[in-house]
Amino acid sequence: MPNDRRGYRSEVRREPSTSRFEASRLSPGRRAQDVARLRRERFDVLIIGGGVTGAGAALDAASRGLSVALVEARDLASGTSSRSSKLIHGGLRYLEQLEFGLVAEALQERGLLATRLAPHLVRPVPILVPLPAHRGLTGAVHRVWQRAYYGAGVGLYDAFATAAQLRGSAPRGMPLHRHLSRAETHRRFPSLREDAISGAIQYFDGQVDDARLVATLARTAASLGAAIVPSARAVGLLRDAREVTGVRVRDLESREEFEVHARTVVAATGVWMDDIAGLLSNGGPRESAGMQVRASKGVHLVVPRSAITGEAGLILRTQTSVLFVIPWGGHWIIGTTDTDWHLDRGHPAASATDISYLLGQVNEVLDRPLSTDDIEGVYAGLRPLLSREARQRQPHSRDEQTSALSRTHAVVEPMLGLMLIAGGKYTTYRVMAADVIDRVAHRLGGLRRHGGLVPASRTADLPLLGADGYHSLWTNRADLARRHGISVGVLEHLLERYGSLAFDVLSLDPALRRPLPGAPEYLAAEVAYAALAEGALHLEDVLTRRTRISFETDHRGAASAAETAAVMGAVLGWDAATRAREIEHYLARVAAEQESQRMPDDLTADAARLGVPDVRGFQSDRTAIA
Repeated sequence: MPNDRRGYRSEVRREPSTSRFEASRLSPGRRAQDVARLRRERFDVLIIGGGVTGAGAALDAASRGLSVALVEARDLASGTSSRSSKLIHGGLRYLEQLEFGLVAEALQERGLLATRLAPHLVRPVPILVPLPAHRGLTGAVHRVWQRAYYGAGVGLYDAFATAAQLRGSAPRGMPLHRHLSRAETHRRFPSLREDAISGAIQYFDGQVDDARLVATLARTAASLGAAIVPSARAVGLLRDAREVTGVRVRDLESREEFEVHARTVVAATGVWMDDIAGLLSNGGPRESAGMQVRASKGVHLVVPRSAITGEAGLILRTQTSVLFVIPWGGHWIIGTTDTDWHLDRGHPAASATDISYLLGQVNEVLDRPLSTDDIEGVYAGLRPLLSREARQRQPHSRDEQTSALSRTHAVVEPMLGLMLIAGGKYTTYRVMAADVIDRVAHRLGGLRRHGGLVPASRTADLPLLGADGYHSLWTNRADLARRHGISVGVLEHLLERYGSLAFDVLSLDPALRRPLPGAPEYLAAEVAYAALAEGALHLEDVLTRRTRISFETDHRGAASAAETAAVMGAVLGWDAATRAREIEHYLARVAAEQESQRMPDDLTADAARLGVPDVRGFQSDRTAIA
């Protein structure tokens, strides 16, 4: 591939003899090769953070022909990006906050993901907006007004998506909304209390396995030549006077430290953004990183599908925000909370108060109240929010409600060669990535469309791995299942998780097609594949992110841990002691999370959760960012 005078290539950076498919595999051998690259190469852009924004930025940069490296202290999507409401959505409630631009942008991205970029990972889910019942003449006026008010909001939501389709920027990807009578609403969702509703409006949004989308983004970036290295922590910035020239990295698997040199560094660290200031100061007076990020805790409950009878999700108004009840395979996800969090950012803990709040809110509309006995799983995540004052570089008010903070994003350059990106929504990760890599491009020589050397973003037209051919495979799934000697249900499960890469999973040892103990909907082959191709290095990486066994089962993955460790160990070369240590750590983690969920408040829940060290040794390493 030809180089120009600044060293940029006109095509992607991978060995010509390696296919894109092979180059996408985040195998143990590939990690070793990428670590070696970190040590010897000078990259055009080095990204800190393996969440959706960081992985999206790596893909955007690699698709433009830049040399790219990404380091992530834990696992891909181990922070906010695996702990969302599992929705790709415009944010219906943001219309009330007059965030029209944000909603329109997010709906455009929703259409791209559902139709062009990742149809195997993003699919429509119907959601009901229940209309409260009011009695008497005054109640009739209220019912008419509420249906008109909510109908106008949902209609505007659909109009933004339709406008994007008419402009040719993105297909709709979702059906239009419709109004339901009280009887129709009850048929769609029998568990709704009839006396609490007068009808509903049904609309559609996208559903996604958030952690799987991030892993797929990272693999797609790797397929274009990016070096993707999880379990590698940035512990310092390399500087030449007032210019950042790279990062000092600690490999948390080998415990070795080394320098990685780059023309630009992008920090996509989410709620850890404030720690960049610590690296900038390098032991001296703390410098401003140019933006302030507030962590807002969101807690979700998971209950079995049998606990609630319904064919669609719900969105419910609360005093401070909204509550979703979303179907998730054989389960329901109920969430979320939206409260400030000032404690450990690596392991936000759900308290008994959080759980009680969510149960209380959802039980106001259900005919059979849920209790803690119905709960299979609980997970908590932190949203990185930019306060309005923070965007103006002023101290933020502690009285400002996190639910009222903007979900817009910001890109700043506090020092030459260092770009920070924070805020935003999961759904708009691609826009965020394009914005920050545009800034990188200007530093490296300018965008090609303006006479520079780096092309504009191409990711709006770049399907993620597994997307190509997905629709045809889905249409022919019955014949394909018969041909591969598996049930249609198993193939559907694999297609919805891997798309056309499902047959890569099926190409493994047929003995691995057995179901996992305690989680029969998952195959042992998926565990092996996570270690062979998806960058999983530890037991919890598979049980909490490559699969979702940790919150989809009432045992939280404990009953699956031994078999999962055995399958992973065969791939990663674990001896008996390593397998035992991985299982012991995972079981201790589960016990600590369950204990935290019995605690009355954030402080005691945080203390209970921190009783177990991170498998990668973070409790003894407080000097660096995530």
